Amino acid sequence: MALEKIEKQDLKHFFDNLSRVLPAETVEIEVVGLDIGDQVAASSIFLNGITYDDASDELVLDLSDVAEHSIAGPQEVWVDQDDEGLKSIEVQCKEGHRHIIKFK
Repeated sequence: MALEKIEKQDLKHFFDNLSRVLPAETVEIEVVGLDIGDQVAASSIFLNGITYDDASDELVLDLSDVAEHSIAGPQEVWVDQDDEGLKSIEVQCKEGHRHIIKFK
């Protein structure tokens, strides 16, 4: 397991490249915050791609069955991957919530 922080200036490049090589993966999206508790935003849903729009400062997950999951103002992005592939992505948004995308 290797955690890697993706710097803000690298988000667009990182997620554009990831979306090109990432096969449709089943994910669970969990959102955690002191003011909202621990919520599952999506479970066992296909992730078709992730993009970062630097103009709006928004990370957008393209999901099947659900239009999208948007993360406004990503402050920190951590990727957990190893030799077997991508395990999870954790994003802290401007509201202080952690969005955890777990790959199944």
